[in-house]
Amino acid sequence: MAFEDTNDLHLRIARVTDDLRTIQQELNCAAMQAPSDPELMEALNSLSETEPIETLRVALDQMRHFLWFYSQVVGSEPELGDLRQAAKTSTDETPKTESTFLDKLSRADELVLLHHLADSNRRKPN
Repeated sequence: MAFEDTNDLHLRIARVTDDLRTIQQELNCAAMQAPSDPELMEALNSLSETEPIETLRVALDQMRHFLWFYSQVVGSEPELGDLRQAAKTSTDETPKTESTFLDKLSRADELVLLHHLADSNRRKPN
């Protein structure tokens, strides 16, 4: 990622963060007013109102999970080579020593993360 791209990304992150804070404040105000206003309560519970909220919630959940993985990879970059090596050896056809379920699960998670990182250049963002 070039330096200009990084600056643009930081500006976009700041803009989205501000937008999310504004949305949260507006929703909080609506939630506080709704119990005393039956018409507002009915409007907020309509499908046309709940669908965008659900879409936003799902997108934020996906982003939260992705950012957690991203921070793990970026924060432990020297270990990324170890993850790649583990993914490579886990796909080899050679017999391995017996491992625990948690070891297998950990390698599977690492493999999925590496595939995600490798494919990120070819996919468009969510």
